[in-house]
Amino acid sequence: MPVDRTPITAAAAPRPAGPYSHAIRTSGSLLFLAGQAPFDPATNKLVGGPIETQTARVLENLRSVVEAAGGRLEDAVRVGVFLADMADFAGFNEVYRRYFEEPHPARTTVQSDLPGFAIEIDAVVALAD
Repeated sequence: MPVDRTPITAAAAPRPAGPYSHAIRTSGSLLFLAGQAPFDPATNKLVGGPIETQTARVLENLRSVVEAAGGRLEDAVRVGVFLADMADFAGFNEVYRRYFEEPHPARTTVQSDLPGFAIEIDAVVALAD
């Protein structure tokens, strides 16, 4: 039996830069979010600055997508973090802690060759039925 896949588009998030959805909700209660980068949703332009500024922008973009699906970012069960430079790990973590309380979501953080920005984050969120 095929899985029901409902695309989620968030008007308050930056437009997708390619052929992908902001998120996909499955027939269950899971929401799979595409990676978000530090783009301003109003201008679709890159937000520069220190890792703390970029991290906050990315997490706000993710929050917008989750809320468009009727969920809460705080209900993330898994988060994937891609950093251009692992030297930014402490600054990233400082901001991340403000968005997720215990129990923290499962998380993977890797260094990645990102195209012109310092961070990208994706997530899986459990939605209330």
